[in-house]
Amino acid sequence: MHRGTGIDWKEKHGDYFAGRKVLVTGGAGFIGSHLAEALVSLGARVCVIDDLSGGSRENLSSIGPVEFVRASILDRGALARCMEGCEVVFHQAALGSVPRSVEEPRLYADVNINGTLNVLDAARVARVRRVIFAASSSVYGENPVPWIETLPPQPRSPYAATKLADEALLSAYAVSYGLDTASLRYFNIFGPRQNANSAYAAVIAAFAKALLSGRRPMIYGDGEQSRDFTFVANAVHANLLCARRSQPIGGEVINVACGSRISVNELASTMARALGRSDLTPVHEPERAGDIKHSFADLGRARAILGYAPIVDFNEGLEETMAWYRSVLL
Repeated sequence: MHRGTGIDWKEKHGDYFAGRKVLVTGGAGFIGSHLAEALVSLGARVCVIDDLSGGSRENLSSIGPVEFVRASILDRGALARCMEGCEVVFHQAALGSVPRSVEEPRLYADVNINGTLNVLDAARVARVRRVIFAASSSVYGENPVPWIETLPPQPRSPYAATKLADEALLSAYAVSYGLDTASLRYFNIFGPRQNANSAYAAVIAAFAKALLSGRRPMIYGDGEQSRDFTFVANAVHANLLCARRSQPIGGEVINVACGSRISVNELASTMARALGRSDLTPVHEPERAGDIKHSFADLGRARAILGYAPIVDFNEGLEETMAWYRSVLL
């Protein structure tokens, strides 16, 4: 079981969350469980709703007391019960994966858009103070980098389109109902507990599994595409800063990233070297529909609104992530 980067969340966030009830949707998933773990360590009363379609009870097994409700965000009754007495909702639940969304667009629209509408409406009825949404950098599409929040969105996959629709819903709820909201656009979050066993595994997880199994990693396209890979503790930190902000955020969209980038080819050789398997050179496959060439965040708005700066850099995060995959895959 992974116990976090040894980050002292109390040192960064004090006693703000002590005794406050919060809800984490998708809290048994990769990012959600790290967020729940930090909140428990800060003394929050944490409720998690998760249908376990992408998460696992094991992710919550040693993080301390959490109220766990096994239900989908399509279950409005369960959401209403979870929201009672809640001050902040961290909405992480969604179907991820660009390639899978290309195969199953209706399912993605149903869960990601209708589910988010359900979360917002339950929060409105329960008089929650703020809903913080796990948005996605995929909405930028093929915009020139660095990506700044004022660029026109260009979603290239059904997944990206659902995330953009959700941002619009959060903004509309902030204006129409006075429910304060924020959309944090995550950039390629990675870290311990990210599932390496899915056919749609994210690239760092997929590379780790291949290399540790003695197989050559697979790259779609020429590998010169680059990403602003962001260690999961940075996403947790941004969410906590967002929850603590006293002034309204009013549905703003905010990038959450490291503000640096690395090519997929470079990533493959770095990981292979670190695992002592430089002989396992990548296999190149054709590009996939919906994939984008480069992602790279401008963090000016995150600094201005949240006081955010990354707390774990890419190399440190990658080292810890590979140590975790070694412990669970070998």
